[in-house]
Amino acid sequence: MIQVALLSRWHVHADDYAREAKDNKALNIQMVWDEDTARGEQWARELGVPFEADLDCVCANPSIDAVIVTTPTHRHKEILIKAAKHKKHIFTEKVLALTVKDCEAILEAVEEQGVEVMLSLPRLVEKEFLYAEKALEQGWLGKLSMIRCRLAHNGGVIYEGEDRGWLPERFFRKEQTGGGALIDLGAHPIYLMNRLAGEAEALYARLQQQESDQVDDTAVVTVEYTSGALGVIETSFLSHGSPFQLELYGTEGTLLAEEGEVKIKSMHVNENNWTLMDEPMTDKPRPLEQWVQAIKEQKQPSITKDDFIKLTLINEASVRSHQEGRRIIINKMLTK
Repeated sequence: MIQVALLSRWHVHADDYAREAKDNKALNIQMVWDEDTARGEQWARELGVPFEADLDCVCANPSIDAVIVTTPTHRHKEILIKAAKHKKHIFTEKVLALTVKDCEAILEAVEEQGVEVMLSLPRLVEKEFLYAEKALEQGWLGKLSMIRCRLAHNGGVIYEGEDRGWLPERFFRKEQTGGGALIDLGAHPIYLMNRLAGEAEALYARLQQQESDQVDDTAVVTVEYTSGALGVIETSFLSHGSPFQLELYGTEGTLLAEEGEVKIKSMHVNENNWTLMDEPMTDKPRPLEQWVQAIKEQKQPSITKDDFIKLTLINEASVRSHQEGRRIIINKMLTK
């Protein structure tokens, strides 16, 4: 059994990963660490495991095989490299790091120590992506000309009679998060579109601070891909009732996905009529399970280190585009 330490309850998905770990027969939660001692002690009590206040002690503990990291994003590089150097396998919340350079440093440490790292990119195993991937592979859409993905919620909306929205205040502290809606929610459209549209050549981004005084709470990124296709990424913390949407437009077909329903209109499918895509797909394990399989069985995950790097690359380029008010050419940015 893989003995796991949970590192921080800072992220809103920390409890979700703890539940997944408890439900996985290959994992055993052995201890908790948190940069906020009171929060960590409370979590440890709830889970019925010890709390350890010293991160170095957790990482050096020979009985710990792996860590699940849900710390503030700005601490990822420090903590992930420390864990890797102590030969701990790593599962972490997105993003891997705030810059491509820091991602590369983390992955170098992981490679040197021979441990497995997994980033939680769950929509790469969900049916919207799997159907879209199949449609492209089968040629049902022809040549892709445009792709759009939107993911937004109302976590930053302060309704009458309330002091704040349901998203924790710490998610609006730029020092900890490195950004707002784009780096958090926008990560999902970014990595989905990276996979479906291919290499990004250039982009232009606007990261709007409508309610927050530190981070973007609404963002739009227009991406140019080397294939010639255009992409539009949309995200927000200020959208009530906004559905998840994934749209692919091509020379021979269109695919539309919204809230679990995927439909296609293609010259190659059902006589060019709108058709629900509901045929069974081969299930892909969720990110945590892929991580476990990589550790125990050396099974290659479908979520890759290339996904990790390119997610941060688009984020980093988007921040630069917004700050400088201009179109960013990706390759030129990488060579600087």
